[in-house]
Amino acid sequence: MIEATQLTKSYGDVQALRDVSFHVATGEIVGLLGPNGAGKTTVIKILTGYLQPDEGSVTIDGLDVLTHTLEVQARIGYLPENAPLYPELSMQKYLKMMADLRQIPPADQVARISEAIHATSMADYLTRPIGELSKGLRQRVGLAQAILHQPRLLILDEPTVGLDPTQIVEIRRLIKRLARHSTILFSTHILPEVEVLCDRVIILMNGQVRADARLSELEATSDAILVLQDKVKSVENMLRKIEGVKAVEAMTASDGYPAYRVIGKAQTDLCPTIYDLARQNAWPLRELRRDVRTLETVFNQLATTEEEVN
Repeated sequence: MIEATQLTKSYGDVQALRDVSFHVATGEIVGLLGPNGAGKTTVIKILTGYLQPDEGSVTIDGLDVLTHTLEVQARIGYLPENAPLYPELSMQKYLKMMADLRQIPPADQVARISEAIHATSMADYLTRPIGELSKGLRQRVGLAQAILHQPRLLILDEPTVGLDPTQIVEIRRLIKRLARHSTILFSTHILPEVEVLCDRVIILMNGQVRADARLSELEATSDAILVLQDKVKSVENMLRKIEGVKAVEAMTASDGYPAYRVIGKAQTDLCPTIYDLARQNAWPLRELRRDVRTLETVFNQLATTEEEVN
């Protein structure tokens, strides 16, 4: 659905993007993650045809954005961070105006508007001026206009920024429902958003892609966690002798039992070997599992590395 190749963009002396490349497959929900100023909004403006890159190319649904801008934009539903709403209009009038701008045939407009209203659960607010709605409801109005023309691709820029916890949950549920029919790319700097919603994550830092992987791949490690019922002599020494083990760290599990983090080399699954060792030596095994990093841990490690490089 999206193929971005070596995108570079500068604003005067400030380089916002440096050789950014990534793809998004049809049907995916992908989070574009990064701190403020990482280049997320610049990427989105290039994808939607609002900005031209200094170098590089983008295709959306097989069409080059620079040479087929209007055709690409017709396939995209876009919700910017600050939705372009008209506070004096009712939602009904606003969606009618957007349907006309999207050149939806008059015979189809009633059905499309009705579908967008019900998809966003806004049937009770049709005639109220948009300016009188809460921020969460205005976000729904923005989403309704973004899906009005049944786009193949939805691009959402910080869709939950400024919302209260209840509104955030509602918007998350709505995005999940919309994903049944559209590919979704949304930018955020809120890590829980990505963990709850995304299949994949692309992490931008200082205008460059620092990670691009499925969440399960990004959070997986080669380390194993071993928890025993009681202390056993020589456990650490025996674990260190396993092939592929880099180090062993003794610790205490949350429930007070003796535990060990067995740090493995890349692409190594130590659990089967540790289990065989525990069985052969009759260790009082309580728990054995592969360790998993949180997205926050991954993000902080990348941020630390970025600071050290710069």
